[in-house]
Amino acid sequence: MGHLKDLTLEMAKAVVSKADEVRVEEVEGASMIVLELSVAPDDMGRIIGKEGRVANAMRTLLRTSAAKDGKRVNLEII
Repeated sequence: MGHLKDLTLEMAKAVVSKADEVRVEEVEGASMIVLELSVAPDDMGRIIGKEGRVANAMRTLLRTSAAKDGKRVNLEII
């Protein structure tokens, strides 16, 4: 399931201005994967987006990718 972590990293780095401060932690359960994304405080607005659109788009892409493997994924922005 490392590809979901890599996908999250690449998407986040493309959006933020301080790409070196992007961190993703992956917690995998039996059928659910939790990805914890942390970015620089200055980039929090960029990663969430207007009305949460960027974050929701990232969640949609991750869910679609995880569904191919029969898993569920949750993206938490810390």
